[in-house]
Amino acid sequence: MADVHHLLLQHGLEEARRLQNIDKNSRACVDAAHEVLCDEQQAIGIAHAGFAMAALPHKKPKTAVWERDGGPVKLLIESGLDANKEPVGIPYGSVARLILLYLQTQAVRNKSRQIELGASMNAWLSAMNLSIGGKTYNLVREQSRRISRCRLTFFRTDAGNQYVSNGAFVRDAIFPLDPTNSEQQSLWLEVVTLDESFYNSLIQHPLPLREVAIRQISGRSMAIDLYIWLAYRLHVLTMPIKVTWAALKSQFGPDYRELRFFRRDIIPSLNLALSVYPEAIVTIDDRQGLTLFPSPAPVKERSRRLL
Repeated sequence: MADVHHLLLQHGLEEARRLQNIDKNSRACVDAAHEVLCDEQQAIGIAHAGFAMAALPHKKPKTAVWERDGGPVKLLIESGLDANKEPVGIPYGSVARLILLYLQTQAVRNKSRQIELGASMNAWLSAMNLSIGGKTYNLVREQSRRISRCRLTFFRTDAGNQYVSNGAFVRDAIFPLDPTNSEQQSLWLEVVTLDESFYNSLIQHPLPLREVAIRQISGRSMAIDLYIWLAYRLHVLTMPIKVTWAALKSQFGPDYRELRFFRRDIIPSLNLALSVYPEAIVTIDDRQGLTLFPSPAPVKERSRRLL
């Protein structure tokens, strides 16, 4: 992806598209990289650093418990229950990630567990860069229900000790209601309160991200996870390290039976994640895996200190 950024800086968007012999994913990478390079606002988004090692599922889980093992960090997510004691399901996909990124960003930015959702559901969707519409609204409504009800357990191993943290994402449920029902609209919660344990951990371990980068990859959950992982790993390296495809599969694709299919599917998302992180220095070997090099963080230190 360094070539894409170089082409854009040297030749501009249209010429970069032509020189890249564009297919659909390559065009998405060029366009995303262009938006990041042209961004002047430098707005910051926030994710809990733990999500760099253990993230949500990409597809709808078939079980009521989700496990993600990221080496030193392991995450268990348990589905909550509805009033009839039926599992509501585990949050998954890009929409769930965007909801959580929005909540986390607002919490850190305002140093408060209470998150203002805005005067209407439209304002919330706009803040997460999701266009308003029936299908999108239903997706947000469903993922909000799942986020509101699920329970979390983080396991962290350090110096031979295991630390366990139990909690949830939010204390108060967030249920977007039917926008066609004016009576239900009046019941929409204006404020969401994050779970105290989750909030305290977030304040201690915030990971600054570029909002423009998240916006460009907002529909690709794997690309979001890879971008967060790279943002967490690269800027603390003191020397290059190699990450095999097998190691990547263990963290990002444990459900894949064969390594070759995982490698085939992750490379487009990896290229997209790198396209929105122009500071990243990463080489990709089709046979061996990745080499990560010490790289600047996506958010400059001066901006990080403002958190």
